[in-house]
Amino acid sequence: MLRTTPAPSVEERSKIRRVLEDRLTALARAHQVPGAQLAVHSGGTTLAVETGVLDVDTGEPCTADAAVPIGSITKAYTATVVMLLVADGDVELDDRLGDHVPELRRAGLPCTVRQVLSHTAGLPSGPDSDQVASLTAARYLLDHCTDRTLVMPPGTDFSYSNAGFVAAGRLIETVTGMSWQEAMRSVLLDPLGTVPSFIGTAGAPHRPTARGHSANKASGRTRPVRQNLAPAEAAAGALRASALDLVALGRAHLGDGAAGWLPRALAEEMRRPVPGADPGVLADGWGLGWGLFRHGDTLWFGHDGNAQGTSCFLRADPATGAVVGFTANAGTGTELWHELTDVLGEITGVRVPPTPTPRRLATPMAATSQCTGIYLNGDIEYQVTIGDGGGLALSVDGDLPAPLVCHEDLTCDLVDPSSGRRLPGGRFVRDPRTGAVDRIQLSGRMARKSALV
Repeated sequence: MLRTTPAPSVEERSKIRRVLEDRLTALARAHQVPGAQLAVHSGGTTLAVETGVLDVDTGEPCTADAAVPIGSITKAYTATVVMLLVADGDVELDDRLGDHVPELRRAGLPCTVRQVLSHTAGLPSGPDSDQVASLTAARYLLDHCTDRTLVMPPGTDFSYSNAGFVAAGRLIETVTGMSWQEAMRSVLLDPLGTVPSFIGTAGAPHRPTARGHSANKASGRTRPVRQNLAPAEAAAGALRASALDLVALGRAHLGDGAAGWLPRALAEEMRRPVPGADPGVLADGWGLGWGLFRHGDTLWFGHDGNAQGTSCFLRADPATGAVVGFTANAGTGTELWHELTDVLGEITGVRVPPTPTPRRLATPMAATSQCTGIYLNGDIEYQVTIGDGGGLALSVDGDLPAPLVCHEDLTCDLVDPSSGRRLPGGRFVRDPRTGAVDRIQLSGRMARKSALV
């Protein structure tokens, strides 16, 4: 049974809504976010507020039903459709993925459905969208998901992977006989009451759509940006949705939405921590399609999503039934969200789990050659060196190196060269057999050491 708080009166709800709208508007202006939506479900009622515009060029107002590119929150929807296929008996979680996806059977990939949904399959993050713009999902998997591209043995650790969800989307297609978009619509979105809208396809009739934006704080200029997600990557990030749509998904997973939908046991399994899945700075644990966020004695579940110029968040509390959905049509929406979570607690009493913060040890570990080297995740190259000042430095794909602060437990923080701010980075990982540092995990993505520098 969910523990719920008493529903506020109509007058109280009206007051809360006005205060939320005012605070959201002020924060959006402060962070150069053209438009934002917030939906909060608590105590059996849902409050929704929005502010600003969908596109700075057209000035079209941001409304509650507007669809925003939600980026990787799409993965939670894809994982949910896979679980509905499990509920129907069409798929088993411990099936080899190659049993359902011919391309992966030919590639010799040994991972299971469960491992793909929990990012423990060992697959690389995936190539840049521009590199695979002309590929089908089948060709993408043949080229980029083989036993030779694994960054770790399946089931041994966590590495966030867009490629894994390309595989999950392909599984949906082979099992249902429909395209991923068609299956998403008929199996999940229609039952949820969500009007389908996807990047790369025409917008839904009569549904406004937001554009992403880039905000330059130095100049104060905000401009629209283009979405460049490759069609093959649709299952990893192509969905557009509103904050209210996100709340509908969270409520359904709590048994507080679409009747006769996902069986309770499977919904609970999706938010159960997977052993060995350490997502580092992304969350406190990971389930099947969900990030897990500790708040006191409770593990909330949810997902973050960043498309080109958008920042979106979903959080849900199994203990109380509270669900929060947020969308912003600018990359600076992430900073807005961090401030907004404090505001939510003050105004509504819904206290969202805090975002991971950098470790504040008094004596960081001295730079050591055990951490230096070239680390690879698919086509991404991370180079860790000892910089001119004697500390560690990180370069990604040849970019200018940035300072890296490492601690005795091998966790590390990135240092913004312009501001000096420390940001949660990740961790170095030792080979359990030899004790040598052989991997690095940054923003949840694991890379294996390939050479010394």
